Amino acid sequence: MTDKDVISAASAKFPKPADIRFQYGTAGESWEAYATTLANAPSDKELANAYSRLIDECQVKAETKASVIFARDTRPSGAHLVSILVEALKAANADYVDYKLLTTPQLHYITRCLNTKGSPYEYGDPTEDGYYAKMAASLKVAMHGRQFVGSVTVDCANGVGGPKLRELIKYLPSSSDGGLDIKVTNDDVGKSERLNHQCGADFVKTNQRAPPSSHAGPLMRCASLDGDADRIVYYFCESDGTFRLLDGDRIATLAASFIGDLARSAGLGEKLRVGVVQTAYANGASTAYVTQDLRLPVVCTATGVKHLHHAATKFDVGVYFEANGHGTVVFSDVALKRLGKHEPQSPAQSSALETLRALTALINQTVGDALSDLLLVEVILAHKGWGPKEWDLTYTDLPNRLVRVEVADRSLFKAVDAERKLESPPGVQAQIDAAVGKFKNGRSFARASGTEDAVRVYAEAATRSETEDLAQKVATIVRQAGG
Repeated sequence: MTDKDVISAASAKFPKPADIRFQYGTAGESWEAYATTLANAPSDKELANAYSRLIDECQVKAETKASVIFARDTRPSGAHLVSILVEALKAANADYVDYKLLTTPQLHYITRCLNTKGSPYEYGDPTEDGYYAKMAASLKVAMHGRQFVGSVTVDCANGVGGPKLRELIKYLPSSSDGGLDIKVTNDDVGKSERLNHQCGADFVKTNQRAPPSSHAGPLMRCASLDGDADRIVYYFCESDGTFRLLDGDRIATLAASFIGDLARSAGLGEKLRVGVVQTAYANGASTAYVTQDLRLPVVCTATGVKHLHHAATKFDVGVYFEANGHGTVVFSDVALKRLGKHEPQSPAQSSALETLRALTALINQTVGDALSDLLLVEVILAHKGWGPKEWDLTYTDLPNRLVRVEVADRSLFKAVDAERKLESPPGVQAQIDAAVGKFKNGRSFARASGTEDAVRVYAEAATRSETEDLAQKVATIVRQAGG
C-alpha cells in the first residue's frame, strides 16, 4: 500500500478481503491471508499483535494517515456496520469519507478516480454525479447516430440499483428525444424483506424464468440486476412463451464480437489483442463460438472475479464475465495509448475508432457494473440492429446441469487446471473422464464447496437426457469417493 492509495470498504457486507480496493481493482491475494489472520484473532490482545505484525511486514509508515472511503447498499445491516467501521477508523486516526448509499461498482469507480487523480490515467470526477455524467457523455458518442429500437425493462431486485438507475436516467436523453427507453421495475428499497424476493439476477438464472412481477410481452428485452448492482443477466420470451436466458456468457460473446469488429474496422485489428476469460462453468458452446467463429483466444481461470480480472489484464482488451452476469471489459495501458494515438485512414476507420474510444469510458473497467454493462449491451444491439432473438441465435447452449453432492470431508477434493480436474482423491478424475467419454459433447467436473461439506458437479452434453445421465454418474463417483 502506497502513501497515496485510497482504500474503500463496501460496508453493507460483512467485511471480507474482496471489499478492500486498491488503485486498479481488488487487493492482491496476499491481503486475503492478512485479513484471515485479523478476522480469526482469538482475543483483543492477539488482534493488536497481528495488526502490529502486519504494519511491520507491509512497511507501513505509522505517521502516514490512512485515507478510507466507504458506502453501503440498502440492507438493514449497513447502518450498523458503518457505525462500527467509523469507530474503528477514529481509533486508527484515519481520514475517511462516507458516501452513504451507492452500488458496489460506484464505490469502485470513485476509488479509482481518487487514486488516479493527477496521473496520466485520470479516471474521472470522483463523485456520484461524475459517474453518471461520464456514462451519459460516452453513451452519446458510442451510439454514433444509431437509434435504440424498443424499450428495455430492468428488474432492480428491490436493491440499491433501483434508485441509482433512476438517477442515471436523469442524465440520459429521453426516449422521445431518441434516447433509450428504460422501464424500471422492482425498485422498492423501503421494505428490506423485498430485496431479491422473487426477482433479481439470481432468481432469474436459478429459476430460468422472469420475475412474477414482469409484464413484458413476447420478444421484449428484459434485464435483471442483483442486490448491489454488480451483476446483470438479460432474457426474453419467445412468441410461444418459451423463456430464453442471455447470461454472462452471452454478454461476453456479444462484447467480444463487437469490440473485435470495431478494432478491425478502425485499422487496429493486428495491434489490439482481444481475448475472453471464462471459468469452467461457462457453457461449452460459448467457448466454441469464441474460438471457432470469432477466432479469439479464450483463457479459463478458477472461479472468482479476482482470478478473471487478473487474467483479463494480460490482453490488450480483456473481456470477462462469469455465467451469473458479473463481469466487465478491461483495456490495458498499451491499448489506451494506441487508441489515443491511432490516425484513421478513412471515414469508416474514424467512425469505428470514435466508438471504440467511447466504449473505454462507458465501460466501468474497475469491476463488473450492472448499470454500465446494461448500457454497453444496448449500444451493441443498436449498432447491430438486433433484438434479443437475433442475439440468442448466435449459438445454441449445450444442455447443462449442476448437482450438489454432500460429502463427509470436502477437503479430500483438490482441483487443478482452473478447477476442471481433480488431483485427489486418487483415481477419481480417471473415473470422471471415463464417464464423460461415453457422451457426445460431454464435459463434467467436480469442485469442492468453499463453505460447506459438499461438492458441486457440473455436466453438459448434447441432449438434456444425456446431460442428466452424465451428471448423475459423476455425482455417484463423487459420493462414493467422499465417504
